[in-house]
Amino acid sequence: MQVLELIIFAGLAAIVLYQLYSVLGRRVGRQPEDQQATADAKVRPPRAPAGLIDPVDDGVELTGLAAVKAKDPAFDMTRFLGGAKGAYEMVVKAFAEGDKATLRNLLAPPVMASFEGVIDQRAAEGRTESVEFLQAPRADLEKAEVSDGDLARLTVRFLAEFRSRTKGPEGEGVDDRRTAELWTFERRLKSRDPNWTLVHVDAAEA
Repeated sequence: MQVLELIIFAGLAAIVLYQLYSVLGRRVGRQPEDQQATADAKVRPPRAPAGLIDPVDDGVELTGLAAVKAKDPAFDMTRFLGGAKGAYEMVVKAFAEGDKATLRNLLAPPVMASFEGVIDQRAAEGRTESVEFLQAPRADLEKAEVSDGDLARLTVRFLAEFRSRTKGPEGEGVDDRRTAELWTFERRLKSRDPNWTLVHVDAAEA
């Protein structure tokens, strides 16, 4: 009987051990390596198949200086304002002296016609004028825009002090002036010609 009981207990023990191994030998729930794999999946977004990604068009239209530089990456604001100041002095002096040849190279036809009318009237009255800048004019960009594809228009505010000497039938006169004007320059950005043309002149507040 004792031997039979031992055999029965041994069999029961074997069955219990087998059941424990069956349960404990399997992974239950999420393991640490499963959590790491989940974290990696969250960090690494899925990749779209090559060749299926289209460029995004945000619909934003560039304006101002951004539009100018987009059409002409070589555009340099410092160089432009330096050239604008030189053109300003040249035009003011040529206008005072009645130098039409110099003005034609710098002015658009409508502006040239306006300047020429004043020059002719002054000559008809027997008057002459010369201008001397007391100091270099100040130039600041007021506005920039691009239209018609690559037509750039930049408006510059000029502040200047100069001495005007006039001579007419009534005698000579000297007048110190301080002026503020808005000059608009125009240029095709894709053109090989680097020169800007003066297309409009307006008075401005000092």
